[in-house]
Amino acid sequence: MGQMLLIVALFVAALAALPWLIRRLQQRQLGLMPGGAGAAGRVLSTVAVGPQQRVVTVEVGPAQQRVVLVLGVTTQQITCLHALPASSFAGELAAQAAPPAGAGAHG
Repeated sequence: MGQMLLIVALFVAALAALPWLIRRLQQRQLGLMPGGAGAAGRVLSTVAVGPQQRVVTVEVGPAQQRVVLVLGVTTQQITCLHALPASSFAGELAAQAAPPAGAGAHG
């Protein structure tokens, strides 16, 4: 009787752990595990341009080949509007943040 109860408890525990195990295996196949060579992306910015339309800027790809994508997102589809290497995007951001030459305080 005690052995049968142990088998049932192990079976229930295995069923409870199954969704977690499947999720871990899927993440490993996609390369999204921490410390792995994953190509997980991150959202850099989101701008609403209509009630259900947005322009989203995301950075994706492996560390050596990061790419910035500008995406048009609606409820029906996602469209890639522009793509550029992340290194050139970072350079453009730095150039925009720097004050223009000769724009010192005049007193």
